[in-house]
Amino acid sequence: MLHTINKSPFENGTMETCFRFLQPGDPVLFIEDGVYAVQAGNRFAEKIRAVMESNPVYALSPDLEARGIDRLDEGVSTVDYQGFVSLVEKHQVNSWL
Repeated sequence: MLHTINKSPFENGTMETCFRFLQPGDPVLFIEDGVYAVQAGNRFAEKIRAVMESNPVYALSPDLEARGIDRLDEGVSTVDYQGFVSLVEKHQVNSWL
């Protein structure tokens, strides 16, 4: 299952709730304000690294660019809209709103 997170973890607990339901191998995609979670060096870096031990983590590059984020936690992959569509085609989606 592909988990998409669109809310900033600085403003609500959606990301942490999502992480409790992840199954090993489930990809996580940060979109919209959710991309703030993967900015390098913030207080969520340890949680992101822990998730990456068993799950791929992605961030939508247009949303990163729109927010001026250019440094990501090591191991976070970026995808463009085409990559987003590819993930959706491969996985059932659970949107954490």
